[in-house]
Amino acid sequence: MTFVTGNANKLREVRAILSESHIELNSQDLDSKYTLQGSTREVAIAKCRRAAELLGGPCITEDTALCFEALNGLPGPYIKYFLKDLGHEGLNKLLVGFPTTAAWALCTFAYSAGPGTEPILFEGRTDGHIVPARGDGKFGWDPVFEAEDTGKTYAEMEPAQKNKISHRYRALDKLQAYLRTLDSQA
Repeated sequence: MTFVTGNANKLREVRAILSESHIELNSQDLDSKYTLQGSTREVAIAKCRRAAELLGGPCITEDTALCFEALNGLPGPYIKYFLKDLGHEGLNKLLVGFPTTAAWALCTFAYSAGPGTEPILFEGRTDGHIVPARGDGKFGWDPVFEAEDTGKTYAEMEPAQKNKISHRYRALDKLQAYLRTLDSQA
């Protein structure tokens, strides 16, 4: 199976989460010539269709969103651009004046059996809050997302702890279950 990503941190997490399964994972960084826009699901489907066409075979893609309750789910799939332009502090400032800092991290893996097949989506969600940045700032918005009732941001967690509760883990768990059904049918 080929996982299409240009993000080394995502690749490292996916490999760690899948390490106990029997899924063989190759990675491929396909240079995207266009920016996809739409809902999280629309972006995931379009990205996976394109990757399957370019690879000429089965693949999985991943899209991550950070959704603020006060902003009706924004920035959502556009978090990468919000973070780039506003930084961690700016993400916090977006919520000034709102009654809640509640947020959720949403990961959507899309699987395609190959070109011309409809991608199948697997979503994972972790609820939490947006907080002032704490912890290692090496991976995106991890320092401002305090997950569930842990009292820690993703950036303050050991990788194994994060990988047991993360949105990515929850989506991959569903994808693995689906892939096991394919193996049992073969």
